[in-house]
Amino acid sequence: MAEKGLSIERSDLFVAVGAVVIVLMLIIPLPTVLLDLLMATNLVLNLLILLTVLYTKRAIDFSVFPTLLLVSTVFGLGLNVSSTRLILSQGMKFQGRMIKAFSTFVIGTNGTEGLVIGFVIFIILIAVQAFVITKGSTRVAEVAARFTLDAMPMKQTAIEAEYNSGAITEEEARHRKMEVQKEADFYGAMDGASKFVSGNVKIGIFITVINIVAGLIFGMIFRSEPFAQAIQTYASLTIGDGLLSQLPSLFVSVATGLIVTRSVSDGTFGKDIKNQFSQNSWVYFVGAGTLAVIAFLPGFPWYVLLPLAASLAWIGWRLRAAQAATFRKTMEKAEQKEKGKAGEPSGDISPVVPLDPLSLELGYGLIPLVDKDKGAELLERVTRIRRESALDLGLVVPRIRIIDNMRLEPSEYCFKIKGVEVARGRIRMGWYLGINPGGVTEDLPGEKTTDPTFGLPAIWISEENRERAERAGYTVVDPPSIIATHLTEIIKRHASEILGRQEVQSIVDTIRKDYPAVVDEVTKSASVGEIQKVLQGLLREQVSIRNMVVILETLADWRPVTKDTTVLVEKVRQALARQICLQYVDDARTLHVLTVSNDLTQKIVDSRVDTVNGPLAALEPAEHRSWIRAVTHSVQAVQQAGYIPIILCPEEARILVKGSTEREIPDLVVLSVPEIANDIRVEAIGEIKQE
Repeated sequence: MAEKGLSIERSDLFVAVGAVVIVLMLIIPLPTVLLDLLMATNLVLNLLILLTVLYTKRAIDFSVFPTLLLVSTVFGLGLNVSSTRLILSQGMKFQGRMIKAFSTFVIGTNGTEGLVIGFVIFIILIAVQAFVITKGSTRVAEVAARFTLDAMPMKQTAIEAEYNSGAITEEEARHRKMEVQKEADFYGAMDGASKFVSGNVKIGIFITVINIVAGLIFGMIFRSEPFAQAIQTYASLTIGDGLLSQLPSLFVSVATGLIVTRSVSDGTFGKDIKNQFSQNSWVYFVGAGTLAVIAFLPGFPWYVLLPLAASLAWIGWRLRAAQAATFRKTMEKAEQKEKGKAGEPSGDISPVVPLDPLSLELGYGLIPLVDKDKGAELLERVTRIRRESALDLGLVVPRIRIIDNMRLEPSEYCFKIKGVEVARGRIRMGWYLGINPGGVTEDLPGEKTTDPTFGLPAIWISEENRERAERAGYTVVDPPSIIATHLTEIIKRHASEILGRQEVQSIVDTIRKDYPAVVDEVTKSASVGEIQKVLQGLLREQVSIRNMVVILETLADWRPVTKDTTVLVEKVRQALARQICLQYVDDARTLHVLTVSNDLTQKIVDSRVDTVNGPLAALEPAEHRSWIRAVTHSVQAVQQAGYIPIILCPEEARILVKGSTEREIPDLVVLSVPEIANDIRVEAIGEIKQE
């Protein structure tokens, strides 16, 4: 660890010193030996940048490139300023070996003719950079940045959809989202960094003109040199300096163009060329034939074209042979795989066949609802449902696996929990479901059906009748909303089945990070299984378990007193009294409840029978039917008055009342007196009596 930290400190120190040196180069004169060293370093640095780009598979793998672009540009400009200072101050006595060697190599010893040739080469080099490479790279960077930023939300949505469907893990989804963010940041930075290259080219032209004009002034006026000697000296040194500075700049310009134009690449530049130029051997045969025909036309150099044609034909033949060999190997592997399957013993099947915690199976006619090319609207709904369930119930729903099932009818779908079907529905694609909430004023043409979620009367409505149905009082929903609503209700009703011990252990481990004392105390007396049963008891009656700290603290208080899960659930409900009440109060914080007559309450309490699954009210069949009729009539009267049906009863009777009505009236809310918070007003709107 110490060595790693030391290496990091050294690299940071090196970068810091380099930045200071670049700034000082603009101010302090450099000796010619140091100037030669830095110019060689600049040449090598930009060459390394170009080579690194060529061997980089993806643009974001070289994410430091925009910053390097700025550093190399400022470094080159610093060298230009230092060389200009030395050329103008020393004139013919200038001893910069790199500049003089470059000037001699390009211009030669042909005097004025070589000077003109060097100047032409310099202008061409500048023009190529300014009008071809730099301009094109800048435009590509702008377009890439814009489209990358525009596509970022869609890419993240697609990743979330794959995660929800179970195609990728949470870690893979997080990694892919990070990659998308890095890609957007990179192209956004490149959009601005590409301006460094174009600015460097323009300033190179300006520095060259300044060097020549100022050199003539210095030579002819201050050093009394003849015009021919002055133009020969300063023009040759300026052109050498310009070419030496523009060559590294050309390297980095090409690197910029390469890195912004390879956004769809999956390999290095050389590997991409090899793979994509070897896809079709017929290309080389056609090219060879074309060159052979041109070679026999008058005036064309046949001795150049015919060898090229033969080379292309040989490459095409080699590619064709390689493709045939690859095809044979593929077929042999496929045959061996089939033979292996045919001889595979049945005992190789895994002893454990895992089941999905929650799955949605679709008939093939409903596949467009999850097709990414058609919007995948249902996938987005599923993502929101998981998030809302976590907020409403405190239950993080496992990934919902969406698969097609050929055994279903084309328009059918079904939900399964741990491989067991819990609900099924039917969808008519391209139609809307008009649900009759009870106040419909007009009958519409269409296929009559029932709402798969709540069982309300409904009708399938065509697109042209949608607005008419809404005016008539129907609640109109589209196919994705039908499935999403059904899924939401399934999660609420079966939340206790979805919550397993592994999920409970994860919850406890998460709470331990911030509340270790609470977790340590409760785990001393209660096992994970007992905590799970309490949480399931809460979820079974739609009580959110999001406030886990209060739940665990209550268990820590009462678990040493009793092992009865039913009692523990009641004590936790009382600790969550305000949370439970606020689910059902009106705007005036008033709870409108039904009460149970004292004699009927006492009869229910006296009929209590303790079983393995908890206490039950073992009323006589006739009394039970009479009890259910009385509750049903009271609930209907409350609903007609516009209130939520809530029964308020003593603590010892609450679980018995809920258990005795759960089958016939599953959505009935039953509260006990200790569950009413002090700041909640209670208004009795009816009493349930024995018929």
